[in-house]
Amino acid sequence: MVRIGILASGNGSNAQRLVEHFTGHPHAEVVLIGSDRPQAHVVQRAWDMGVPLYLFNGALLRTGAVLRELQGQQVDLLVLAGFLRLIPAELVKAFPERIINLHPALLPKFGGRGMFGQHVHQAVLAAGEKESGITIHYVDERYDEGEHIAQFRCPVLPGDTATTLAERIHDLEHAHFPQVVEEIVRRSSAVVG
Repeated sequence: MVRIGILASGNGSNAQRLVEHFTGHPHAEVVLIGSDRPQAHVVQRAWDMGVPLYLFNGALLRTGAVLRELQGQQVDLLVLAGFLRLIPAELVKAFPERIINLHPALLPKFGGRGMFGQHVHQAVLAAGEKESGITIHYVDERYDEGEHIAQFRCPVLPGDTATTLAERIHDLEHAHFPQVVEEIVRRSSAVVG
């Protein structure tokens, strides 16, 4: 059984989709949702879904306390679903090719520090891009530079605002992110089993 941990800083709709996808799954389960923002809506979602919640701050992330918690919970696969902090090198090394991030743009464009949520969509529109999408990638020690796993695209339409573009990006995230994580779980299960 692949034990999945999720880190999230915001609304948590992707975290919820992952929990729903893996509830009753024969090969994987979400065993923990961690958040660095106690006021984030993902906290309420974790409570509502009955998933153990771990709250922490940047200092705990940097000092290794988060890594120790993940190891204590025997997390096999770490999924970032709207998590805004840089993952420390020690944590990346402890989970080689086992930390997955979802980014709301087609990397390598529109990635890096400060590129999240509406900031990304505004930058895509300001650049006059004809398409946007999502990138699911492995995490390394730098923002949004890890090896790509999958990309899914959608058009940027005339008259789009950051809000309307975000709605189409969320649709892509909800449709594809659980499926890509599922494929990684399948590969992990084959290696373990």
